[in-house]
Amino acid sequence: MNLSNLQPAIGSTRNVKRVGRGTGSGRGGTSTRGHKGAKSRSGYSKKSGFEGGQMPLQRRVPKFGFKNINRIEYKAVNLDVLAALAEGGATTFDAAYFVTAGLASKSAKIKVLGRGEITTALEVHAHAFSKSAVEAIEKAGGKAVTL
Repeated sequence: MNLSNLQPAIGSTRNVKRVGRGTGSGRGGTSTRGHKGAKSRSGYSKKSGFEGGQMPLQRRVPKFGFKNINRIEYKAVNLDVLAALAEGGATTFDAAYFVTAGLASKSAKIKVLGRGEITTALEVHAHAFSKSAVEAIEKAGGKAVTL
């Protein structure tokens, strides 16, 4: 056996239906397209969302609201979470630490929020801070550094 005598298994292939070859082909004058209508014409292509003339779903459903394409999504980390991590001995929190702790992904932007209290001096590096979080961190003797 070599490449010159390979053949598909018996019964696995069929002859192609040859349409548009006239009345003698056994397909009739309409060539399996039926009578009239858009589908019988040459050049027909169904538009996506077309429902046969019925009002399409994307036009029937009401639209409202606004999606800001420039919105920046932050991963929120609260002070009580930082306090719990500080009990483990950590004093410096940066993006890499949040990733290893499982609080954020590598590409996520981190925002520190002010829920909870901290008593130890912490150095926190994040992309954004709420005002209450900055006040609480500095009150405890720490530093809030924006990346």
